[in-house]
Amino acid sequence: MKFMKQSLSLLLTCCLVLATGPEGFAQADQPPVQAAPETPEQLQQLVAPIALYPDALVAQILAAATYPDQVVEADRWLQQHTDLKGEQLGKEVDKQPWDPSVKALTEFPSVLANMDKNLAWTSSLGDTYVNQRQDVMNAVQVMRERAEQAGNLKSTSQEKVSNKGQNIVIAPADPQVVYVPEYDPWLVYGAPIGIWPGWYWYPGLFFDGPGIAFGLGFGIGFFGGFGWGWGHWGYDWHHHDIRFGHHAYVSHSRVFVNHNNFNRAAGFHGAKGFHGGFAGERGFGSSGHSFATSHAQSGMHSGAFSGFNRGGMSRGFAARGQSSFGGGFHGGGGFHGGGGGGRR
Repeated sequence: MKFMKQSLSLLLTCCLVLATGPEGFAQADQPPVQAAPETPEQLQQLVAPIALYPDALVAQILAAATYPDQVVEADRWLQQHTDLKGEQLGKEVDKQPWDPSVKALTEFPSVLANMDKNLAWTSSLGDTYVNQRQDVMNAVQVMRERAEQAGNLKSTSQEKVSNKGQNIVIAPADPQVVYVPEYDPWLVYGAPIGIWPGWYWYPGLFFDGPGIAFGLGFGIGFFGGFGWGWGHWGYDWHHHDIRFGHHAYVSHSRVFVNHNNFNRAAGFHGAKGFHGGFAGERGFGSSGHSFATSHAQSGMHSGAFSGFNRGGMSRGFAARGQSSFGGGFHGGGGFHGGGGGGRR
């Protein structure tokens, strides 16, 4: 009787495996469902907040956006070390285990804070750059052309706007002082653009109106001696590559899946052996593969940033920034005033 029961149990187990196994094996062997590429219009909305920044700053932002966890940690770190200024700040930043792009953005604390507080947008920016690099940069050029045609992009005492072939290049007028332009990203390009869902207007970077203004300049001389500083970044518009240290920048982030490198036989192959991705929704409302986290409640702390999951990031995550992400303008580094700042 005992033998019959064991045999019956084995038979039922085999039947269950045969009934469900092929589907289960088939699913395991299939690559993950890939989201459709973002349309030009969606990409233009995505890059609108940064398209009019100097080229090197755009490069730093795109690179850092592939490390949203480090962006959060770096911004919290700056909030906790407001006493550090200039070269002292640079020395302490240099000790941190962050990507060079994230370290570089500590020179521009308001930009870093904006990326933290609009984390859903930052996530989408990094994810899309990983998977549609050339399309992202094409969108930047389209938006610059639109701003130029609207009469809102021209050379000033703060920045130099020039043409290199068919591309519009933006660089600081003074190589030692970088001004971050302040503008309404949904109005400055002429025809209005849809506001990013849950967008948080970080103080000092945005204002209502169709023009561009400049406030304080950021002195970058204190950071010149570090390998991640301003002078090490740029953009190669011909090859659509971020340049870091005179070479094409390569992100080693494991946060996003590069679907172009997916190999069905061997799995994901990315920088430093990527072993997975985070599937979720993008800020555009389409299904995508965005950075995700289970820290949907306020009071998220820096550090391990351990709450990853495979669900989508709530757009409310970015919208709640002003109440839970803390602090206003912070971090030092030799701010320089003026230079005829004002709306243009």
